[in-house]
Formats: sequence, structure tokens, C-alpha cells
Amino acid sequence: MDLIKKIKQFFKKGGLNMGMGNSLVNLTDDPRIELPITEVERIQKDIQYFTGDFPDVEYMNSRGKHRKRKFEYLNVVKLASRRIASIVFNSKCDIAINNDESTNDWINQVLEDNNFFNLFEEALEKGAALGGFAMRPYLDGNKIKIAWIRADQFIPLHSNTNNISDAVITSRTQQIEQDTTIYYTLLEFHEWDSHTGDYRITNELYRSDTEKEVGKQVPLSTLDVYKDLDDEVILHGLVRPLFVYFKTPGANNISIESPLGTGIVDNSKTIIDTINKVHDQFYWEIALGQRRIAVDASMLGSSIDEDDEVHPPLFDSDQNVYQGFYSDGNNSIGVKDMTSPIRSTEYKDALNHFIKEFETQIGLSTGTFSYGSDGLKTATEVVSNNSMTYQTRSSYLTMVEKAIDELVISILELASNRDLNGENVIYSYDLTTLPDVKLHFDDGVFVDKEKQMEEDLKALSAGVLSKQTFLERNYGMSTDDAQKEIDQINNEQPEPPITGDYEQNTGFGKGDDDE
Repeated sequence: MDLIKKIKQFFKKGGLNMGMGNSLVNLTDDPRIELPITEVERIQKDIQYFTGDFPDVEYMNSRGKHRKRKFEYLNVVKLASRRIASIVFNSKCDIAINNDESTNDWINQVLEDNNFFNLFEEALEKGAALGGFAMRPYLDGNKIKIAWIRADQFIPLHSNTNNISDAVITSRTQQIEQDTTIYYTLLEFHEWDSHTGDYRITNELYRSDTEKEVGKQVPLSTLDVYKDLDDEVILHGLVRPLFVYFKTPGANNISIESPLGTGIVDNSKTIIDTINKVHDQFYWEIALGQRRIAVDASMLGSSIDEDDEVHPPLFDSDQNVYQGFYSDGNNSIGVKDMTSPIRSTEYKDALNHFIKEFETQIGLSTGTFSYGSDGLKTATEVVSNNSMTYQTRSSYLTMVEKAIDELVISILELASNRDLNGENVIYSYDLTTLPDVKLHFDDGVFVDKEKQMEEDLKALSAGVLSKQTFLERNYGMSTDDAQKEIDQINNEQPEPPITGDYEQNTGFGKGDDDE
């Protein structure tokens, strides 16, 4: 190692012993964090199911030797979370700020620049499996960026509230130092000052040579990537935190006081394990169920005739159907089929049964993960047959609307905050009046759009549905866009003038005067 590297390493080590007294084994060892460690461990376990991180299967072979093989699981967690995310949110979602065209255009540009609609669906997929996720807008020059935070990276500071106002966001990196892997953990604390009402962000960096420990606090300048970070930032005039937590619908029945959500895994571990075991056994039975024919070992070897000519067996060199067995001359085995029948019907029935049970447990209609034999269905039939899925989707949409509404507010307060931007704010907005955020979701297969438009047209003609509502429901327009469309229609089709031969309101002529 050259001299400069040695000097840098010396000062890095010095930071461990000089003025940075905090040392943490687990994140929950920090006195500011009240969340029980069991919640952190629960989410880590959920991640193993979502990623398919299962140990190998240990078994004993026919000779009594211990062997290992890969566990052939069926990742229903990934399958289910992807399904939920796709039916809840997609790129056809429309986000509008009513009665404020300028803010509407600016917010949608920020979301587009961040590839929001695609990334939100991805985050929702992970969140459905793990119980939630978080978003944090931040400044990148004169641009607003959105950081996506997994469930295992977001920890509330308090465990007795459903409204998370204080939290710590974690980020871990690793690098090789002197042939040793060193782990660095950045803790970003978001807290409200109960006395002044100010919002405080505190950045702390920890170093450890053990993956399972957070480590000891070191200066932020230890890593070049964090050298420009402030240890503490105080912000005034915020109306909500600069992060948004999306919580899956429903109460947390694993830890009653926890504000974190529960995912697909948490209440379905037993049935998921059963599905995986059945699938693994079925796979292994198929692998061992190939055709096997027992023959006398002498039939598989080369033979020599009376002229000393060698005659090899006339089998394909890749053939493994025939297996040789030794026998004495009196008890020749001959040719015997030893193929074991595969219990495909039993395994398929078992899988179908447990998958249906899994669907019910996570709030999806029976048959979601299997193909029906009754052909294509209309949207009306889908709604009827998938009523449970539709209800689950509705619950998720409520939480999605809440999260996006809060995200818009956080973006606006970040862009207009003078503590961060000085006088040259990115976008000026007075948050004494909160924006009216409206979301329109593409109902897709759950709504028969032709049938809906037909019924709405009847209601419109009968005068029991407004033109504005009609345009919003059937064309996904915002309130402002719908009103603009109505105004344009009125301008293009002026009312006909009233003449002596036509009554505009009744449509009847006046007729001849009585003489």
C-alpha cells in the first residue's frame, strides 16, 4: 500500500476512536428507535420468501449417504405480489391537480422525469410482499428526484402510532479495505422538534467489518460519496415529513402496536411452505421417474466371439434406460421394467387445493393463478367471478391514493422551501392551502367500458348525470380538462337563435294567429 493510502486508512481508523462514540449491533439498539427488533427480523424473513432464498434439501440416498440438492420451490409470493401490483397500478393512471393548471403541469413533469409510473408499480410489487415501502423526494441540483426505499430500509422511530411522522432511512454499501470487506451503513433520521415545530434531518455513518452488525459511527467524510452531506439540516415551515410511507391495507396482526404493514408472506407462511414442499417433491419424483429397465450386467458389456472379435453392445452411447444387475447363472434377472409410476394426479390435485387456499388467504379470487376451461369472459363476468380480487384492489387503491397525495405535498414543500433553495425556489407554492389531487385509475378488466358508457349516456340523457362526470368516468379526464372540453363543445355548437316559427325550449311552432 502506498503512503497516501496508508495515511487515509490511518485517519479512517482514527474516526473510530475519536469523538464518534456511538456503536450499534442492531439498528434497534439506537435509543431513538422504539420499533421492536422482531419487526425488522420479520421483514428480513419476508425478503427470503420473495427472493426464493431457501436452503438446499438434505436427504439420504439409497446407500445411506447424506446428500444435498437444490430446493425446487414455486415462488407464489413473487407471482401473487406481481399480480396485485399489476391490477392495482399501471402506467395508465392519471394524476391531476384540480383548479391549478400550472402546478398540475409541473408535478406531472416531475413524475415523468422520475419514470414514476413504472417505478411505482415495481415498488408496489415489493411492498405487497413485504408490507410496504417508502418514497423520499430530494434535491439534485435544480431538479426533484424520488428515492425508492424498500421495507427493510425504512424504520419508524415510534411504534405506537399509525401516522408515521418520524423515521430513519438506511442505506448500506460495502467495499474492500486491506483485503477485508467493510460494511458502511448510512442512517438518515427524520424527526420533528416538539418545541419549535422544525423538521430535522440527521445523517450518521457507521462502519463494521461484520455483515450482521451496524458497527461504530465514523465521520461522513470517511466515504467520498457522503463527504458533501451535512451532519444535520433544520427546515422550517413544513406541513408533513419529507418521506411517504405506503402501507398495505389491513391491520398489522403480527405486532399490534407497529405502524408497519404486513405483506403476503406474514399470514401465509404455513401454506406457502406447504406449496413449496409439494412442488419440490413432485419435481423430484419426475426427476427420478424416468424409465429404468433392469438387465443382466453381462448384457451391457462387450462380448468376444470364438474368433476373438470384440462386439460392443449396440446401444446409443447416451442411453441410460438400461441398468445392469449382477446375478448368478441360476437366477438370471432377464429383462425387467423397474420404472416407478409418477403420481402426477395426486400432486396436481394437492397443488391446486393449496393454491386455492393461498388465494383466499391473500385476498384474491379462487382461480387467479390457474386457467379456467370456460373460455373468455366479459368484464361483467370477471367482476362477478373475481369479487374478492376486486375488493382487495379497492383497498389497495385507497392506500395508493393516500400515498400519492402525500408525495405531491412533499414534492411541493421541498421545491418551495427557502431553507434549501434560498430565494430562488424551484417552484413556489403556498401550502397553507393543500393541493386538490385527483387520481384516475384504469379499471381495465374489472369494468366493461362499453356497458358503462352505454349506461352513463342514458343517465346523461335523462339529466341525472352531469357532462363533467361523464367525461371524467369514461375518458379519465381531470375536473379541469372535463370543464375545458365542455366549454369547447359549447363554443363549437352555439345555441340556435329563437325565431317566430320555432320555440327553442319546446320545439313546437307557434302556428297561425286566430282571425
